[in-house]
Amino acid sequence: MSRARIGIDFGGTKIAGIVLAADGRTLAAQRIPTPRGDYDGSLAAVSGLVAALEAEAGISAVSVGIGMPGAISPATGLIKNANSTWLIDKPFEADIARTLGRPVRVENDANCLAVSEATDGAGAGAHLVWAAILGTGVGSGIAVGGRPLSGRGRVSGEWGHNPLPWPRDDERPGPACYCGRHGCIETWLSGPGIAADHGRRTGQTLSGEAIVAAMREGDPEAQQTFALYLDRMGRGIAHVVNILDPDVIVLGGGLSRVSELLAGLPEAIAPHVFSDVFDTPVRASLHGDASGVRGAAWLWDAPS
Repeated sequence: MSRARIGIDFGGTKIAGIVLAADGRTLAAQRIPTPRGDYDGSLAAVSGLVAALEAEAGISAVSVGIGMPGAISPATGLIKNANSTWLIDKPFEADIARTLGRPVRVENDANCLAVSEATDGAGAGAHLVWAAILGTGVGSGIAVGGRPLSGRGRVSGEWGHNPLPWPRDDERPGPACYCGRHGCIETWLSGPGIAADHGRRTGQTLSGEAIVAAMREGDPEAQQTFALYLDRMGRGIAHVVNILDPDVIVLGGGLSRVSELLAGLPEAIAPHVFSDVFDTPVRASLHGDASGVRGAAWLWDAPS
């Protein structure tokens, strides 16, 4: 029990917490609503959740790792790039450490996904794991030797805000992105991105889930939308392979559960990889929605 550790996944609508034993067993798990827009309330919520998890598991003063959608600026120590905007420009790591009375480790949530899957998930045993989140937004994280690769400027893995590789004429300049640019990968490959693309082509208003269902039922418009999505995903991933050459590619988020996507990706990626062979495994995350919170716990020395 002495090597138990707590992970917290700080999301925009919920805060999830978990206590992991040294062997990866779940000793306790809880989730609470996020106090949106309330910084002090967020600190109190995390502190209260940690106390509740420790009480449930019968432990005290164990390590705490926190995953969140954003990063700590190496220049200022303040939060940047967080869609939980009330955390931006706040010393979140220092404040939560003071509130808890112990050191904490804070990392981008996509990096926590990568750490989780590299530790005891779909990338277990691999040296270099690249993990992408395909959901309301698009992001990715990198784990090397089971540890997160944050980078000098804490922007490693910001895949979603790069341009779609090898764009066709009808893909330029691409949809407007909230970051102020056009044609970001996120605008094409997120759940809202595939829905928007289908709407532009057909005039139909369908969610990503509805498009997948219609594709499976043989609807030709939905099949074309999915084929375009698969092609763009292949190009987007190949660009990362050409730079990073990971040992395993892990996909998380809602769209990662589409079996046709996983089955079709190797063939969609291979033509764009600058090599004579592409045999990198592409896998769905083993821990699913729990991967982020598990990765946060593993920020404190993953098992050997």
